[in-house]
Parts: sequence; C-alpha cells; structure tokens
Amino acid sequence: MYQRLRYRVSEINRNYQKPLQSPYAVVEPATKFHLILLPDYATLTDIAQLKLDAYQAEVTGNWKLARQLWIRVNVAARGSDMQAIEAFSRITQQSRNPLPVDSTPESTTSSRGEEITATETPPTQETKLQVFSFEVVRVNASGKKIKREQGKTEYFTEDLGNGVSLGMVYIPGGSFKMGTKDKEIERLVEKFNWDGFRREKPQHQVTVPAFFMGKFEVTQEQYQQVMGNNPSHFKEDKRPVEEVSWNDAVEFCKKLSQKTGRTYRLPSEAEWEYACRAGTTTPFYFGETITGELANYRAREIYASEPKGEYREQTTPVGQFPPNAFGLYDMHGNVWEWCQDTWHNNYNGAPKDGSASIDNNDSSRRVLRGGSWLTYPARCRSANRSNFNPIFDISNIGLRVVCVLARSLYRRPF
Repeated sequence: MYQRLRYRVSEINRNYQKPLQSPYAVVEPATKFHLILLPDYATLTDIAQLKLDAYQAEVTGNWKLARQLWIRVNVAARGSDMQAIEAFSRITQQSRNPLPVDSTPESTTSSRGEEITATETPPTQETKLQVFSFEVVRVNASGKKIKREQGKTEYFTEDLGNGVSLGMVYIPGGSFKMGTKDKEIERLVEKFNWDGFRREKPQHQVTVPAFFMGKFEVTQEQYQQVMGNNPSHFKEDKRPVEEVSWNDAVEFCKKLSQKTGRTYRLPSEAEWEYACRAGTTTPFYFGETITGELANYRAREIYASEPKGEYREQTTPVGQFPPNAFGLYDMHGNVWEWCQDTWHNNYNGAPKDGSASIDNNDSSRRVLRGGSWLTYPARCRSANRSNFNPIFDISNIGLRVVCVLARSLYRRPF
C-alpha cells in the first residue's frame, strides 16, 4: 500500500500540475489483533466483534484500550452508535472514580421457595477466555439465505467431571429495544388470530450489563452430572434436558454453583431477549423468518413466505443449527427456556436495567422464552413471551444458564 501511494500520488500530482505531496501510510490498530473499520465496508458482525473486545477491555480494567476501541466502533457506525456514546461516559466516570471489584451477593430462590444468597466467589485462579469461530446466516422473508458472515466470540469451559463440560459464552453489555412495536403486534394478531402477541408491549429501552450465557441449552449429560438424574422423555446425552420444572431449574443452578464455586442462575427475561437478538431487530436472529433448516420447531407451519419444512416432533441434539451473532445456539425452538421472572401480562413498569421482574405476591407462573420443537413459528420469535406453572414439567421445556464472574478474573486469550 505504501509503495502504491508513494508512486501513484506523485504521478497524479504531475498529471494535474499539483504541488508535490509525500504520502505515507501507517497501520496502527489498538492492539495487533484489532482492525480499523471503515464505515462503507464494516459489517454488523465486524462492529459486534469490536464491541465485544471493547467491553472485554472494560471488564479487565484496560480503560485506555477500551476507549480506543469504542472510538473505532463509533467511527464505523458514523458517529451514531449509542452503546459507544454510553461507553465514553462510563470510561470518563471510571477515570475520575475507579470502581472496586463487584462482590455484591446475589439472591435467588430454591425449589422450596426459600431465598438463597449466592456470593460471587469464583475460584482463585484466573479464568482464561478462549475463542471459537462460527458462521452467522441471514435469510429474507422467503427463507432464502442472503448473507453468510463469519463471527467469533469468547467463552470459558466448566469441567463437570466424567468428561462432561459446560461452555459459557461472553455476552457483551449494551442497550436494546425489548418487545414489539404496537403496529407490528396488531399485524401479528390479525394474521395469526391470537391476542397473546399483545403481551409483548410496550416496547421499551433496556440496558443490560455483560454476563456469560450457556452456549447451548443444558444437555441431558450435564443435568445428569449435576443432579444425578435425567428426567427427559427424548433420551440422548447431547439433546437438551426436558421435563424440567422451574423449581428443578433453580435447583440445578444452585447445585451447579456449589459444584463449581461460581454463581449460576437462570437468565432474566431481558437478558434472554437481549442475548437472543444479538444486535438484530428482526423477528428472528436469522432475519425476517425462520425455516426448518435453521431451527427445530413446527416447521410445516408458515410464518412469512418461506417454504414448509420438516416437523421433527421431538428434540434434536444441541448445536445442530446455526448460531446467532453472539455464538448462542438453539435460541429459537428445540425446548422452551425458563427465566427468573414471575409472569406479567405486559411490560408496564418493567425494569430497565436488565434485572428480573419479580412479584413476590404472585409467583404462580414463571416466564418461558424461545419456543420449542412443538411450537408454531410465530411463537419462536425473539420477542415472544410465554409462561407456565413453576411446579409443572413437560417434554418441551428445558433451561439455559447464566454465570456471574468477578470482573478481575478474566484473562484474554491473546
């Protein structure tokens, strides 16, 4: 590039009788593994990865690097990225008033309804994050694949013993619009003749702190290793565990926390939707529709104008279908996933900080997200909400876990 500029610019100067110029080119990324993104060429996946690196720099306390990376995110987004603007404020505040390591105890609930305080006490050894790469697929309303992008993200692996492990993916913090616009809700109500879509309003802004989430739904072998039993109807080690009640799911998180020394819990409803969307605003993280090649659901039914697909009538092994831009698999279909939240018929008064919405006076129903192998496509959407009695279990309900780690115990793989 340098040689090209050196000779070509001089030639242009001579041809147009311009003053002599001496161009130079310097490639100086923040670190060797970062690239400068140009607005006209940067893809959403490029920007998402740079955001991931910027958040991780904040987590590790490298505020100088974080600022450089957020500047590049904002330049690539033509100065309009709200997450970058919010990050500049955080970094400025941090430089004036450094925050201590977060050690606030977190409360959860046991299967007997007792409150349990789980202190954030990871192992004393530093957790080294690893990297994995994957392909993100986008489709149009006809189900045609219109884009394939390479993504990468960071994760750590929890050893559960007997050759069984649990992969936890880093989800960068950020803000998003949770729920569905009123106009779109009414379109769905009219098209599918179901008032339940109105549960998804009002659409509202939520800011979610960074966290780790299970790369896959909890599998049968993982559940067996932690709980000592496998309640599933469709038996196979790598399939998601099902026939798990909300109380069972909370008990699993409790025992997993005790086994590993880290804090595990169910995701809040806001964390779940934020993680599912992975920066998208379309009905599905794949795009405008979903197909039987992309997820396990009642694919003989149509959502948009895609062709009918295979209705498998059972669960499938986790990781069989393409992930979203955060590297999470099976967020649409396979099994419903429990969330912490008690059920509310709408988002009026919902938290805006990503925390769970809990009504201590009414815990008769808990939130489910994601749809299942049995579910119609419209109810597998990123914004779709459902609920169930926390003591019941059926063959299309499972779970996915979230982990909380102290900020000082991450180590980049680079």
